[in-house]
Amino acid sequence: MRRNDREITDKAKIQDIIERCTCCRLGFCDDGTAYIVPLSFGYEKTENGYVFYFHGAKEGRKIDLIHATHKAGFEMDTHYKLNEGVAACEYSARFQSIIGNGAVEIVEDFAEKKHALVRIMQHNTGKADWEFPDQHVHAVGIFKLTVTELSCKEHL
Repeated sequence: MRRNDREITDKAKIQDIIERCTCCRLGFCDDGTAYIVPLSFGYEKTENGYVFYFHGAKEGRKIDLIHATHKAGFEMDTHYKLNEGVAACEYSARFQSIIGNGAVEIVEDFAEKKHALVRIMQHNTGKADWEFPDQHVHAVGIFKLTVTELSCKEHL
């Protein structure tokens, strides 16, 4: 990281920033071009780091790229605020952001799909006592990103 003075390494603070983020942007390399998609997400902290869960259609460009590459970059941010100045070069922005890379895979196991849906709903609503009809679990596409690299920074 170029700006070490903005780097966050405290695990509790990183967890807090992830909790405050509402969108995770996944980036894929698609035959030499970037394909970036914003997604709502859920997550869990594991012994080795983080796993992010996503849901969506079972087919399409994103799913094709998951099958082809099995990896993606990600970005999420929160607390954006413009710091105004008198001159253009005096403006800056406040933010907290996390970027990284990970292994992406489609989740096929029924129990893990339900677990992922609960994590997504818990992150977005604060409630964890959700029930999902079996037909909905079977119908939705679920995929997960297991984080292999993560960096976090802030400018407040």
